[in-house]
Amino acid sequence: MPKERLNRATVVRAAAELIDGDQGSDITLADLAAQLGVRTPSLYNHISGVDDLQVGIALFGTEELSKRISRAAIGRSGDAALWAIASAYREFAKERPGLYQATLRAPASSESSRVVASNDIIDVLKVVLESHGYSDERAIHVIRGLRSLMHGFVSLELVGGFGIPLDVDESYHDLIATFVAGLRQESRL
Repeated sequence: MPKERLNRATVVRAAAELIDGDQGSDITLADLAAQLGVRTPSLYNHISGVDDLQVGIALFGTEELSKRISRAAIGRSGDAALWAIASAYREFAKERPGLYQATLRAPASSESSRVVASNDIIDVLKVVLESHGYSDERAIHVIRGLRSLMHGFVSLELVGGFGIPLDVDESYHDLIATFVAGLRQESRL
């Protein structure tokens, strides 16, 4: 089978696969080159170094997470959309643990494509939260809270932090249910 022609996208995808295998551990350009079946200097035709590769991975991961969240929310509103988003977020983190880790840092203003992808996620959540009466700054606070809950849970789950033999899916369900109930309660005040 012929080797896939290298370009920036194939290099970044290969790096994302490597970090998924190591759950976010740092990879070396030598490891990446070996994965792609090329010599390390060949990578410099597509990336300027490790920092540039990390920026590319973060963009790829943020775009992937944005797609999943958007797809989950399509055709849903209110609580159903929040549930679908929470499930999509968790599934992404579990399926792509290294790539998920790469999405956590807020993008620098110079990362314009990543800023757009991050804002796409926020925009979807803002639309969903409008049905609960949230907009503007208050919606951002709620989005931060939801992200913190989901991230905290999946981060513990990924490292085996739940040792008590109870259903982890039920725990996640209870966490999101409590958050959604709190939104409904607050919107009635």
